[in-house]
Amino acid sequence: MFTNRSIFATLPRTQRGVPLVLGGDPKGKTFLYPNGNSIIIRDIDNPALSDIYTEHSTLTTVAKYSPSGFYICSADQGGRIRIWDTTQKEHILKAEYQPFAGNIKDLAWSADSQRIVVVGEGRERFGHVIMMETGTSVGEIAGHSKTINSVDFRPCRPFRIVTGSEDNFVQLYEGPPFKFKTQLDDHSRFVQSVRYSPDGALFATAGFDGKMFLYNANDYSKVGEFGEGGKANAHGGGIYAVAWSPDGKQLLSASGDKTCKVWDVETRKSVVDFPMGGDVLDQQVSCLWQGSHLLSVSLSGFINYLDLAGDPSKPLRVVKGHNRTITALAVNTASEEKRLYTGSCDGYLTSWNPATGEHDRVVGNGGKLQGHANQISGLVFDGTSKLYSVGFDDFARTIDTAEGGAGAFASGGEFKLDQQPKAVALTNDGQVLAVAAHAAVEMRRVRDGGLICSLPAPFEPSSISVNWANNDVAVGGGRDAKVHVYGWDGVKLAEKSVASNHREGVTDVAYSPDGKLLAAADQNRKIVLYSAEGYQPAHDLEWGYHSARVNCLAWAPDSKWLASGSLDTGIIVWDVEHPLKHYNLKKAHPQSQVTRIAWLDGNTIVSTGHDGSIKVWEFKV
Repeated sequence: MFTNRSIFATLPRTQRGVPLVLGGDPKGKTFLYPNGNSIIIRDIDNPALSDIYTEHSTLTTVAKYSPSGFYICSADQGGRIRIWDTTQKEHILKAEYQPFAGNIKDLAWSADSQRIVVVGEGRERFGHVIMMETGTSVGEIAGHSKTINSVDFRPCRPFRIVTGSEDNFVQLYEGPPFKFKTQLDDHSRFVQSVRYSPDGALFATAGFDGKMFLYNANDYSKVGEFGEGGKANAHGGGIYAVAWSPDGKQLLSASGDKTCKVWDVETRKSVVDFPMGGDVLDQQVSCLWQGSHLLSVSLSGFINYLDLAGDPSKPLRVVKGHNRTITALAVNTASEEKRLYTGSCDGYLTSWNPATGEHDRVVGNGGKLQGHANQISGLVFDGTSKLYSVGFDDFARTIDTAEGGAGAFASGGEFKLDQQPKAVALTNDGQVLAVAAHAAVEMRRVRDGGLICSLPAPFEPSSISVNWANNDVAVGGGRDAKVHVYGWDGVKLAEKSVASNHREGVTDVAYSPDGKLLAAADQNRKIVLYSAEGYQPAHDLEWGYHSARVNCLAWAPDSKWLASGSLDTGIIVWDVEHPLKHYNLKKAHPQSQVTRIAWLDGNTIVSTGHDGSIKVWEFKV
C-alpha cells in the first residue's frame, strides 16, 4: 500500500559553543549523528541515502558504531544508552542501560566491542565503564570536577581510556577495572576532543584555548604541540573536534575560527587549510575522517566534504537541507522533476529533486538575500514559474523557479504585510495572493504587494484555500471552529457561507483540483468534506480515524484521493468515491508529527515532519 521510496534526512542540529560528535562505520560506508530524538545514518558516498533510528524517548546526543560494525550504541540527555543491531532493517534492540543520570556528551567502544565508556554531565558522576552484554560496571571515571566533554578507548591492548573535561584537564585511566592513573594540565580552557591514533601509539587533545597536543599513549609523555612558526595556537579560535587519518600520519581539526586543518603528525605542522567562510554559521563544530572522505559540520548544520587533493577553498560537496521543523511545502508542478520546495521554522527555504535528492538552499542577489528572518508559514506555486512564500517576519517574498537549479528570491519581489501571516493561497489568474493573517483575510497584488481588500477576521484564521474553478476563498477558523467562505470578484471579498460542523479549531482547508469539494480538518481529529456548490457536507461521514489533531491536507491531482497528516505521526489516504475506505500509514514520521503533505502525482506522496526530514511515499491500492 505504502512504500517508502526515499528519505531526505534532517541535518545535524547544532548549538553555538557545543561540539557535535560524528560517528563512522568501521567499514567506511556510512556516518551517523544525532538530531532530536533520532539518530541519522547516511551513506557517505551518496548522503541522499539515509536511515533514521527513532527509539529514544528523549533528545539524543551521540552515537558510535562498535569496532565490529554489528552494533551501534546511542545515548541521550537522560543518561540512557541503547545498543542496537545494524545488520537488520528493524534495528533490533540488544540492550538498554543507564550508566548515570544526566546528559551524555560522548562515548567510546573498546577494540573487542565488549566494553563501553560513557561520559558527560552526570549528577553523581561524570563517566562510567560498563560491559556491553550485561551492563555491569568495569570502572568509574573519577577525578574530574566538571563535565567531561570527550572520551576515547585505546584501540589496542593494554586498554586505556583518555578523557577531556571542562575543568581543563585531560585524564588517563588504566584497567580493567578502570581506575584513575594520571592527569595532564597543558590546556588552559575546556578540553573538547581527545582521540587515540588508529594504532593506539599516540593520542591527541584539543580545546577551546585553540591548542592541540600530542602524547605518547604508553607513558603519557607529551610529544609536542601542534602549531606553525611563532604561532602559539593551532587555531585562532576554539577547537571543537579532531579526527585521525586511517594511516595515523595526519590529523584533521575543526575550529570556531571557521577553518578546518590537516596536520602532519610527525612535524605537527599544518599541511592543508580549509577556509569555510566568513559568517558565524561557518564555524566548524565537528569533523570525521572516514576512508578517503574528510567531513566537517558547520554551525549551520551543513555537512562539508573537504577537498584534500584539489582546491581546499571549495568543498567537494555540501549537504544542505533543514535541521529544524519543516513548516511549509510546495511542489513545482511545471518542472519535469516536480521539484519540491520546503520552508522551515528558522526561515530557510530549500529546493529538492524528489527523484535524486539533489538539493540547494534558495538565495538571491548573488547569494546575499537569505530570505525570511523567521518561520516560513506558507508556500504557494502559481503553476508557471513563480513561488510565493510568507513568514512570521511579516513579509511575503517571490521566488523565481526559472532561475535554474533551486531558483532564487526575486530582487524587489518582497513586500511587507500588515499582520503576521498564517497561510497563503493564490487566485486562478495568478495575480492575487490570499493571505490568512493573524486577525484578517487580505487580498494583495503579487507584482507589488498592494492591498486590494482586507476583511477583519476575529476568528483567528489558521488556513486558507482558493477554488480555482470560481475563486471562492475558504478560511479555517482556529478559534471559532468554523469554515468561512467568501466570494472574490477581483475587487472585494463577500461572505458566502459559514460551515459549523467542527467541534474544535479548524487546522487546514483545501479545495479539490476539480473545484467540486472542500476538505476541512480540525483539532478534534476530524475531517469533513463539503460540496463546493452549497457548502453542505458531501456525505454523512466524519472521517475521524486519526488519534490526534490533523495538521494538513492534500488532494491527489485527479481529486479522487485526499491525504491527511497528523500529530499522531501518521498519514491517512481517504477514498473520496468510497467514503468508508481509507488507507492508514502509521508512524510515517516516528516520534514526530507530520507537518505538511503533498502529491507529486497520482501515486506519489511527499510528507514533511517536525523531525526536519522529508519522505517520499509510493501509494498503490
